[in-house]
Amino acid sequence: MTTTQLTEQIRQKESFLCIGLDVDLNKIPPHLLKLDDPIFEFNKAIIDATYDIAVAYKPNTAFYEAYGIKGWQSLQKTIDYLNEKHPEIFTIADAKRGDIGNTSSMYAKAFLEDLNFDSVTVAPYMGKDSVEPFLEFENKHTILLALTSNEGAFDFQTAFADEKPLYQQVIQTSKNWKNSQNLMYVVGATKAEYFKEIRKIVPDSFLLVPGVGAQGGSLAEVCEHGMNEAIGLLINSSRGIIYADSGENFATKAREEALKIQTEMQQLMQKR
Repeated sequence: MTTTQLTEQIRQKESFLCIGLDVDLNKIPPHLLKLDDPIFEFNKAIIDATYDIAVAYKPNTAFYEAYGIKGWQSLQKTIDYLNEKHPEIFTIADAKRGDIGNTSSMYAKAFLEDLNFDSVTVAPYMGKDSVEPFLEFENKHTILLALTSNEGAFDFQTAFADEKPLYQQVIQTSKNWKNSQNLMYVVGATKAEYFKEIRKIVPDSFLLVPGVGAQGGSLAEVCEHGMNEAIGLLINSSRGIIYADSGENFATKAREEALKIQTEMQQLMQKR
């Protein structure tokens, strides 16, 4: 998927909502546990209830790998379902990979070719040769961890070196990598005050923004400092949507929560 196609979907739906499919068998409705593949059935119900107001879905691969081969099969079925039923929707493998070049090539092949996700999250710590293999795929995107929403982000990401915080150096340096036009960046909503500086470095790039909702990030503040002419944001919400209810009407409740966010997004877009 191209960024132009993603932007068109955002405009059409008046939404830049990404729903995280982080499935924990201890949290899903008990009645689903009787089914052959409760993880996929949970995902399918969430997707069916929200596909018209979400522009992206983001399975965190740890929640599938934790269940071994069965979890991986559930992930495969989920991405196949999305690609078959809703090819216009942007898909993100939240895998946070990154290793020496030949290993990264295999990670990239696994997520962008075999599973056929539109994008994958990648850690920048090992530098250019660990990231560029992901950037080789045409119309696929690498989402680089830049400034994350967790408390530990302050351990390194905001530390200063050469009079510039590390996260800014990461973003600036990445612009010089081969096929850097395929880069997007993770910037946590809990760091809303940093968006203004980030936009000075990458004014046109898409930013994947976790941390709105359960983690306390403000959608309005993120949009004030992070939105560009093409919107340029994917706001992720996971727990606040998919675990809105644990009963048999869980998908309906998930839609209601998603719609609250989408309605606010619509209003913020109309103000621009």
